[in-house]
Amino acid sequence: MTRASDTQDGPVVLSKDGLPGWLDPVVHAAETVRPTQLSRFLPPEDGAGRQSAVLVLFGEGRHGPELLLMERASSLRSHAGQPSFPGGALDPEDGDPSGDGPLRAALREAEEETGLDPSGVQLFGDLPRLYIPVSGFVVTPVLGWWRQPSPVGVVDPNETARVFTVPVVDLTDPANRATTVHPSGHRGPAFLVESALVWGFTAGIIDRLLHFAGWERPWDREKQVPLDWRA
Repeated sequence: MTRASDTQDGPVVLSKDGLPGWLDPVVHAAETVRPTQLSRFLPPEDGAGRQSAVLVLFGEGRHGPELLLMERASSLRSHAGQPSFPGGALDPEDGDPSGDGPLRAALREAEEETGLDPSGVQLFGDLPRLYIPVSGFVVTPVLGWWRQPSPVGVVDPNETARVFTVPVVDLTDPANRATTVHPSGHRGPAFLVESALVWGFTAGIIDRLLHFAGWERPWDREKQVPLDWRA
């Protein structure tokens, strides 16, 4: 079995070997979902946009399956204070953006931001590239299984305010779901979990994964949470 362990030398590859059975619906979703089923914001056809990647890392905690998230520092220029997946822009040393570059970048950024040990992460899939118009990032969501969990926490307070995990059962709880409404009129899914409002790109990915994995439970889409212009 090949794991995403040695991120410095040799290719970083995807492997579905030995995954827990509860991840099967996520694997199937990653293999079958189309870009337009995830977002209406797709990468520009002219190739514009900064290539980046995020790590959508599934683990198993005290309350069952969970996801690793972090809260970005309030001082950052882009997406300040927002909960997000670990991730960021590809660096030249990450390699080919159309090859294993996004896989390598997702692991590298996650290590830099949360301190996790990449050797304990098995990458098993990726989702179609999506676009974040406000920041110009073309993002590849990379899916991982936290086969051997390692301690995580804030590495650089200038970048990260906190690192936390969210049980999937909390994300699927209808009581924790809402729709955000931006003053611009844009509406999107949101999750009120772990004393955080998860919204925007991150919430969109979680929402679609829950839906296409068959984990979504009926929730009140009229329950609204307003956002201000700074969001």
